[in-house]
Amino acid sequence: MKKAQSNTCGIAVVAIGGNALVLDDSHKTVPDQFLAAKRAMKNVADIVEAGWNVVLTHGNGPQIGYILRRSELALDELHPVPMDYAGADTQGAIGYMFQKALRNEFVRRNISQKVVTVVTQVKVSAEDNAFVKPTKPIGSYMSSTQAKNMANKYNWSISEEAGHGWRRVVPSPYPKDIVELDFIQGLIGSETVVITCGGGGIPVVERKDGTIRGVEAVVDKDYVSCMLARSIDADVFVVTTNVDRVAVNFGKIDEYWLDRTSVSELKKHAMDNQFPEGSMGPKVHSIVRFVEGNCKRAIITNIDNLAASLRGEAGTSITGDG
Repeated sequence: MKKAQSNTCGIAVVAIGGNALVLDDSHKTVPDQFLAAKRAMKNVADIVEAGWNVVLTHGNGPQIGYILRRSELALDELHPVPMDYAGADTQGAIGYMFQKALRNEFVRRNISQKVVTVVTQVKVSAEDNAFVKPTKPIGSYMSSTQAKNMANKYNWSISEEAGHGWRRVVPSPYPKDIVELDFIQGLIGSETVVITCGGGGIPVVERKDGTIRGVEAVVDKDYVSCMLARSIDADVFVVTTNVDRVAVNFGKIDEYWLDRTSVSELKKHAMDNQFPEGSMGPKVHSIVRFVEGNCKRAIITNIDNLAASLRGEAGTSITGDG
């Protein structure tokens, strides 16, 4: 077995969106997701082979939605699935898809790297304002009557989306700490690709005696990935999405794309409401926090341009102002 190039490039934290496994409405079955994982992991194998020490995180939006929808359909016979349990479920399932696909790619390339998934818990504060007014929509759309019945029966918070219907909304508190961080750090540099913080991690609250309990919430994947990248002193933080680069005036006549930019320029665009909270906003916020914290490089791109973006040939590259 050959080795990658001795991890000469440094540590790269790569945050892969959950939509990377669900390419469109016609390709969302489990076999479809396995094929998408295989495609994504070929790109990850490229950067491992180039010498990057890789830590992967991932989203779980579509997948956790499917779990909750199945739970809703089965409520006449079975109990509902708690959010923390569903988060752990997706971490294991997506981790397995990535692990298998990446291991097989390493075998094909004769690379002596291992892959491991860490089921990760993330501490949040019970006093976070997100618990006062939940805003993160999850699960399927419902009629007004059905939504109100579910809210009364299961103490759900619900919200209407104009033109679509009603959905359950849950808190999205800000991450405070990664419970398994020491273990994750111990794996880095051991010729192992670590898959961690899936779906933003399983949200937990720490009690006064030091024990923890899971909570009905969703932590933003990009915020947790940024915290992880800062904690392990990553050399580069890559956020993949469904576009190659960041756009300004997206979808308008005067739309233009950013190849290279600075934190100050990105913050200016953010103040001009260029990056909605429901899409690019958390990614940009996380990128800014990472680069400001250590003056290193961050990238926003799509999964197919991962290797090219690290070579400076694709994506939006963000650096400090110094």
